[in-house]
This record gives sequence, structure tokens and C-alpha cells, in this order.
Amino acid sequence: MLLKLKGGESREFAAGQSGLDIARQISEGLARAACAVSVNGEVEDLRTPIAEDAEFGVLTFEDEKGAAAFRHTTSHILAQAVKRLFPATKLAIGPAIKDGFYYDFEFAEPLKPEDLEKIEKEMTKIAQENLEIKRFTLPRAEAIALMEKRGEPYKVQLILDLPEDAELSFYEQGEFVDLCAGPHLMTTKPVKAIKLTSIAGAYWRGDEHNQMLTRIYGTSFPKKSMLEEHLARIEEAKRRDHRKLGKELGLFMMADEGPGFPFFLPKGMVLKNTLLAYWREIHEKAGYVEISTPIMLSRKLWETSGHWDHYKENMYTTVIDEQDFAIKPMNCPGGMLVYKSQIHSYKDLPLRMGELGIVHRHEMSGALHGLFRVRCFTQDDAHIFMTPEQIPSEIKGVAKLIDEVYSLFGFKYHVELSTRPENSMGSDEDWEMATNGLKAALDDLGLPYVINEGDGAFYGPKIDFHLEDSLGRTWQCGTIQLDFQLPQRFEAEYIGPDGEPHRPIMIHRVAFGSIERFIGILIEHYAGAFPAWLAPVQVKVLPISDKTMDYAEGIFQQLKAAGIRAELDTRTEKIGFKIREAQVEKVPYMLICGPKEAETGTISVRGRKAGDLGSQAPADFIAALQKEIAEKRNDA
Repeated sequence: MLLKLKGGESREFAAGQSGLDIARQISEGLARAACAVSVNGEVEDLRTPIAEDAEFGVLTFEDEKGAAAFRHTTSHILAQAVKRLFPATKLAIGPAIKDGFYYDFEFAEPLKPEDLEKIEKEMTKIAQENLEIKRFTLPRAEAIALMEKRGEPYKVQLILDLPEDAELSFYEQGEFVDLCAGPHLMTTKPVKAIKLTSIAGAYWRGDEHNQMLTRIYGTSFPKKSMLEEHLARIEEAKRRDHRKLGKELGLFMMADEGPGFPFFLPKGMVLKNTLLAYWREIHEKAGYVEISTPIMLSRKLWETSGHWDHYKENMYTTVIDEQDFAIKPMNCPGGMLVYKSQIHSYKDLPLRMGELGIVHRHEMSGALHGLFRVRCFTQDDAHIFMTPEQIPSEIKGVAKLIDEVYSLFGFKYHVELSTRPENSMGSDEDWEMATNGLKAALDDLGLPYVINEGDGAFYGPKIDFHLEDSLGRTWQCGTIQLDFQLPQRFEAEYIGPDGEPHRPIMIHRVAFGSIERFIGILIEHYAGAFPAWLAPVQVKVLPISDKTMDYAEGIFQQLKAAGIRAELDTRTEKIGFKIREAQVEKVPYMLICGPKEAETGTISVRGRKAGDLGSQAPADFIAALQKEIAEKRNDA
């Protein structure tokens, strides 16, 4: 059989060999690191026989799906350790998750926090036992009998909920057996570093009417050094937590009276408005016009758009004059009404309409998280109406704009193309045309991307931009969605060169995504130490004593007149204390005004990062800072 390997090379292999056997023929080192294999894009167990021509790849821990197989195995090691230490425990489910794994258990007695250390030690012991992991299948009746014999009622429920003809696979390691689809490692030995991180409650199958189970979270790595680096990143992330810094820096607050509804404080509003001013600046240059649409619109509109049928559970509704209304969860239907408010010619297209619209979406209280997951946020939407021929150039234009935004803040990013979901609307032909249009634009730009099957919007496929922050974490922010459906549903038209009406194509896109969420990301990316152009307070003027207060006041007024955001510290504190306070507040520049500076008409400048920058003339400092701000230099 012919296998196409990573990098494009094709090689002949004997049919029927396992994925691991093939990996060994490619490279012994690669085989030793293998966690799973990829066959035609599907993740398969290392034990899986490969019987015919295919695209084939070996997945190691460095691959996301390889790491998932590694950590899925670790979740089984966790379950085995728990069963050894607490034999009466009932097993539920134990998947791999981002950066780790968990397993849900029903314990006979409540688990104590100190029990985690005992379980962790037993897990390490199991890994060192180098237990062979074997896969086997059973018919439905035998599978149920096995789980009943082993006293696992939750596993029996899982089997009963599967189709009668489903293949029921099990994995065995030593005395431990678990119902599982896999994939898994070949033995327990590669798991060299384990850390159990927390305990939480979790309802069986997420239903509050079901049994409350105990969920144990953990993570694992093939090297202890990797675990140490991971734990260090977690500690650094705690230090940068935007909820903590947002409070300390006076940027935003949350209140019990409005769960999920953020309050921006004066300094937070400066930061937010600076971002919005930048947004308006780049969109004006890119040929966008700005609109604003109402926050509440009638049910009829949401029925036309499809949101009432596909998104109602996430919408806040009310009744006005005996008619149903909804607070908008998205800006696009309002944008459609603006487009339809006048007749358009093909000469008007592309028409790029931007909107900084406040939207509301219902989120479960347990999912709320600072600015990252809220119920009210500002979305930097834009809707582009165009002819079919303009699709490639407009997609490219949006991609370049998003690249400009992310590059400004020092973000790297990767791209995903999300395809048709199950609850979609529209014809197969429209979806195929839209998906191919996005692919063609990405290919023309030379942007590498991965396919995210079935994760598109209900009205069209989309391109998602996942940015990477200073800690290496990824965030989905920018998106480009190609929509053939809304223009049809709203009967939008333009007059073509033939004098006949035609249906425009629509792009939905965001760059920041949610402004609030983007601010949360920036707080953590910069650890609150924003570059000067973004900083709510750019300069702190620090008089050494009351004797130089008048001189410091004059410097402060010069800064304000120059458009620089400055504060004057008038407290009767020692200068060392004032400097430390300004550093805690993460102000980019401190200007120290003492008798010497007053006598010479200068200022002593300290940079947040560089420290003492020496004595400068106020006019020179102001000119240099104005240049730094105008250039939006990303000096963190």
C-alpha cells in the first residue's frame, strides 16, 4: 500500500501492519515518541492495522492530538490508582482536555485534599510498572455483563446509550479495565511526570438532577522538566490574572447586582476608548463607514435572520406593546436593515460597514469568567456587501487588517477554517461555494490553516484567527464569516451592470472580537504594563517635596497641554515611596522634580523598564514621548 507521509513524501508499506510498526520503519526514534497516528486526518490507535492507501502521520506529544492520547492514558492511570486505593469507588468518564485530563468518580466517602498526594504517588508507581496496555472488543451483552461484574453502573449506562451495533472497545492495563474508544499509549511507561491539580464537583452528564460526582483534574508530561515549565507558566498566569490586575490597576469591576456585566472604571475607559480610537483609525483608512443599530429589535427581525430558531436560548427577550422583542446577541441583522434602507448599484460595492455594537448573550453563571466570558460586550463588527467576483480580494483585505492589528500588539497567530455545522441553513451548493471561496483566499495569501470540521456558523463557514500571547496561550479573537444566507433571507439586492437586481454576498468579520475580552487578553499579555500609547496614565509627575510642588505643577500642565495622560502625585510622602507606588501602578514614565531640576528647568526621568534615564529638558521628553505614542511602539 502507498502512504503519503508528513512533508509530502509517499512510501510503500506492506498492508495490514499496525501504525506503530509503520512508525518504526520510518524512524525508531519517532516510534519511541509516538502517542497515536493520523490516518486520512482521523486520529487512530497505534495498534490500528493500516490496510490501504492513505495519508499517514505519526503523532507525538508535540502534536495536540498526540498529547491528548498521552493524557487520555494518564486519566486511566488516575482511575487505576483510585481503584487501588479506594476499591469501592465507581468510575464515570475520564477524557483528555486542554493541557491535562480529568476523571469523574463516585466515592464511597468524601475525598480529602491530602488524598490527592496519595493518588499521585500511586499513579507514578503504576507508570513505572510499565504495564502493557491492551485493547479488546466485546458484544453488547458481554460488555454489560463485564461492567456489572466489576461494579461499574455508570459504564453500563454508557453502553446502553450507544447504538446496539456499536463496537464496544475496552482497554486493559494490569488489573484495570475501562470502557473506552481510545486511542492510548502502548504502555504506562512514557508517563514520566504527573501532577494532580484540583478537585471539583460535577454532575453525571452535566445534569443537576443526576448524581454529584467528584472530578479530579491533573496534567502529565513525558519529561519532568516539561511539567516544571508548565507549573511555572501557571504561576506566571496567576500573577497576570486580569481579574486581579484589573482591580489593582483600577480598570474594571464586577458587581453582584450584574453578574457577567462588567463595569469599566475611569482608567479602564481610557484604555477602552484608546483601543476604539485605533479601531476607527484603521477602518477609516481601509474604506469602512461606521454605523450604529438599535440594541433591541422585534421578533420578526430575528425570525427572518434565523436567530429565533437557531439561537433563541442565548437571547434575552421581552414584550413591548404585546409583541416579542429581543436584545441583540449579534449586530448583523441590524446591518442588513441599514443596507436595505436604500437602493444600491454594483458601483457601490464593496460596501464596508463597521459597527462597535453592544450585544448581550445569555451565558450560564458557572461559565462566567472576568472579561473573558461575559453576558454583555462590545463587538467590533463589520459587514461587507459585495459581488461574487469581489470575494477573494475582500477576504484578503480583512485578513491583512487583522494581521496589522495582531502585529501591533506583538501577537503571533494561527488560522483555522471552520466548515458546515449540523444545525446549518442553506443549500449544499451555497456552502460549497462559500467554503471554497475562503480556502482560495487563504491559499492566495499563503496563510497556513487547519480545517475545523463542523464548527462554522449556522449561516456560513468561517476563518478563525487564534492569537498567541506572551505566555504561549492561544485565544480565538478575529473571525471572517462568508454568508450567502442572510442576503437571501432579507432579500437584499443590488442593481448589476445589466440593469437587473442581483443578490450580494456578505462577509461578517471582527478583529478584536469582544472588546472586553480583548482587553482582558491585553492585561494578561502585558501583565498590566501597557505600552505608553495604551497606558491609562502615561506619566507620573513626582515632586520631591512641597518646595518643588509649583515646579512640578508646571511640568504637569505642560504634559496635559501636549495631550499626554499624566498624573501629579501631591502626597507628602518620600520620593522613594512615590516611585515604588508608580511602579506598582505600572506607569511607563516617572518625572522626578526636586530643587536641582527646578533650578535648571529640567526633569529627572525614570522609565518603568529602563530605570534612570537621566536629566532631560521637558520639551525634549515631551517630543520623544509624543513620537513613541504616535508610532504606537509596542514597548512593554
